[in-house]
Amino acid sequence: MIFASVGSMLPFDRFVRAVDEWAAEHPETPVFIQIGGGAYEPRHAEWARIVPHADYAQRLHDCDLFVAHVGMGSILQALEARKQMLLLVRDSSIGEHTTDHQRHTARRFAATPGLRITEDEAELKQLIGELLAHPLPSGDALPSAAPAAFIDRIGAFLAPARTS
Repeated sequence: MIFASVGSMLPFDRFVRAVDEWAAEHPETPVFIQIGGGAYEPRHAEWARIVPHADYAQRLHDCDLFVAHVGMGSILQALEARKQMLLLVRDSSIGEHTTDHQRHTARRFAATPGLRITEDEAELKQLIGELLAHPLPSGDALPSAAPAAFIDRIGAFLAPARTS
């Protein structure tokens, strides 16, 4: 099963259309897309504009491939769940975001195990099939809390100075 998400902030019709086109060519594979406020409504995949958190978490847990935009929330949740992910960069020059910060995020996470990033919707469709047929090995699960030594250092920094 493929779970695709545009996130919660901005429409991403280019992404939704590409995933829906892939679903049309592969009706044997269940596809669910969280589309947000975009104008394009999928015709070949199950979809919802907004997905409640518990449903989102369950779909992420159950999917074979998570397809999303290059948003930190999407990346971190998929890393925590140890899900392979395929990400499409939003392009500010065509109004998909207000800045090109997703390109910077893409460069930062490019070598992350279990993750593939593209800027092209044709390549996105090609990679969906490849990743389902040959899943990426995932890295270690992202821990849900910082290491104890790091927390201790922050605590020491924040603790008021003691006077005798």
